[in-house]
Amino acid sequence: MSSFDGFSSTPLEQRNNSVQQLVRLLFLTITLLLLIPAVATIVVLIVEGAPGLSLEFFLDKPRQNGAAGGIAPALVGTVWLTAGALLFALPLGVAAAIYLSEYAKDNWLTRAINVAIVNLAGVPSIVHALFGVGAFVHFMQFGKSILAASCTLAVMTLPVVIVATRESLQAVPKAFREACWNMGATRWQTIWKVVLPNSGSGILTGLILVVSRAVGETAPIMFTGAVFLRALYPSGVFDKTMALSLHLFNVSTQVNDVPRHVPFAVALTLIGVVLAMNAAAIALRMRLRGRKKW
Repeated sequence: MSSFDGFSSTPLEQRNNSVQQLVRLLFLTITLLLLIPAVATIVVLIVEGAPGLSLEFFLDKPRQNGAAGGIAPALVGTVWLTAGALLFALPLGVAAAIYLSEYAKDNWLTRAINVAIVNLAGVPSIVHALFGVGAFVHFMQFGKSILAASCTLAVMTLPVVIVATRESLQAVPKAFREACWNMGATRWQTIWKVVLPNSGSGILTGLILVVSRAVGETAPIMFTGAVFLRALYPSGVFDKTMALSLHLFNVSTQVNDVPRHVPFAVALTLIGVVLAMNAAAIALRMRLRGRKKW
């Protein structure tokens, strides 16, 4: 008499498991293929640029049009520009996302605004640069300055903040809002005490994207506040400044007799700044995720 094993896999289950393994292997292969260029780029930068990294390189001022000396003014200027962009983009972006997610009705106007925000995120950076020249350098009369460059970067990154914040706000369960309303809380009290604290990790995701884009942009700051060479540190928002991205462009294409390791060292420093800022934001985001109530 043959025995019956009720737990044996059917042909259909075996075929589904085989397909699942193939799909998993396919996705793993695609992931590895995407990682290869990134890892190769980092390795080349480390091999070529590490010999040029030193304390003097970070603390010294550039000489010979950037062919010698260090990158201290460019490093400080990059921090100024990024901090200024965050100062303008985050409050405005979060406020706009709160309105679109919590207050605005679903009608043709809000749908048109959402489409405009998505389209604005795809506008080339050179267009934002020309807008910054017209709006902030000339119309607002900021001149070529850190303030004008920061405002231009803020406008360029504003759609990213709005989209990331809005998605995070909408991810908060509606039951949380209804519970607060049933307890007599106003809409703003619900947003301030419940919705925003539980969407902080998503807002920080927008911050990470803003930092990554603002630090590496060249065209917007080239036309609005960054300069080729400046030995002085900025003392205020109306000063011009150097920036790492523009300095990298200059030593790579505009300056003669630059030692081979200098552009690689500047690029490696630029990536290090981005990674350091992102690491701080990611650490804070992970801490906020641990406080979620669902």
